[in-house]
Amino acid sequence: MTSDSRKLPAEFGRLWTAQTVSSLGDGVTHAALPLLALTLTRDPMALAVVTAAGTLPWLLFGVLGGALVDRWDRRRTMWVTDAARAVLLGIPAAAAALGVLSIPLLAAVAFLLGLGGLFFDTAATAYLPDLLGRDPALLERANSRLRGTQTAGSGFAGPPAGSALLALGRTVPLLADAASFALSALLVRSLPAAPRPVPQARESLPRQARAGASYVFRDQLLLGLALRPAVGNIAFLAVETVLALFAHDRLGIDTFGFGLLLTAEATGGLLGAGIASFLGRRLGTGTALTCTAAVEGLAILGLAAAPNPYVAGLALAVCGAGMGATMVLGPSLRQAIVPAHLMGRVASTSRMLALCAAPFGAFLGGWLATTYDVRTPLYTAAGLLLAMTTVTATMTSNRRVEAALRAAGPTDDPDHLESRDPAQEPAMQGTASP
Repeated sequence: MTSDSRKLPAEFGRLWTAQTVSSLGDGVTHAALPLLALTLTRDPMALAVVTAAGTLPWLLFGVLGGALVDRWDRRRTMWVTDAARAVLLGIPAAAAALGVLSIPLLAAVAFLLGLGGLFFDTAATAYLPDLLGRDPALLERANSRLRGTQTAGSGFAGPPAGSALLALGRTVPLLADAASFALSALLVRSLPAAPRPVPQARESLPRQARAGASYVFRDQLLLGLALRPAVGNIAFLAVETVLALFAHDRLGIDTFGFGLLLTAEATGGLLGAGIASFLGRRLGTGTALTCTAAVEGLAILGLAAAPNPYVAGLALAVCGAGMGATMVLGPSLRQAIVPAHLMGRVASTSRMLALCAAPFGAFLGGWLATTYDVRTPLYTAAGLLLAMTTVTATMTSNRRVEAALRAAGPTDDPDHLESRDPAQEPAMQGTASP
């Protein structure tokens, strides 16, 4: 993707601010939920239930959710969803205040928050190309900023804040996240409405959903972009499920220290998001994605063998750098090459493939920790990541990326964009070197 001197529009600043505020609240809850669960149980499988519940909506409703987003006004979908999530978080806060908080309730709330995330994230992904005119360079810059602030909020500032707020009371971090959702909803509502893609005549919702899924599965580049995080999420959820237990029992880290451990990962994520464009220009987007995947696998291997909190923090920082760069390069490429009328469905299908694997990772982590040792899920996750890097390297090679951008054509030519059909692109389907 080439550089561009054009400025991002002022409206993007409001979207950026909204997602920054919401990400900060997410970081608070990200640290608080596993710690709240630990106050109720020490059973790894029970912790896995809470972790997996948040990803189940993508498995159950991912493709249909994308089809709905392609029918709905995307701005309205975002602000209504965030308003609903603000109200939802009041339920576990009230339960904690009344002393009736439970693992099933935490799992149910995590599920509904995940369902809201499905609609918000899909709508936001589809809205951004409309806002920026599908310009590849602007999309890369915008995603770099969004990913950087998301990492800073949900990983860097949020987790230690969540740990600290939890010390003030079990309701405090939940109410803080609710406030962040409410503010995000107000900001998103002030954004301009994007033109809604014209739906295909007389097409049913399942038929539209199948069209989006078929578009991904027939294009090896899009499939590779989706499979890489799918396998990655099995690994990362296996790690996340036992991370609090691993940090406490093997590294001797207390509640506040756990928040700092997550902050180390976020610090690396900020660096990765910041250098993503440089890596893409220097190595090519395809090769850069392969390198970042390998870095993630090696970093988790280092975490598994970590003898103390300092080595563990460094390993998580390196892993975060790889993830940060990947989460800028991959989505920017997808937004540049997918037609507008399919963006919601392709985004949700890709995200569904990534997240539907996550519950298996959560239960795998819990089972391995229960059956063997708390470090076993970490070693297993490292092996999965390195194997995935080898398998998907040619699917997302530089040659495939360049062919996809040529096929997409000029960003100001929507008719050309909508005519792209992966089944008619031999260069996209053949074997290519990274």
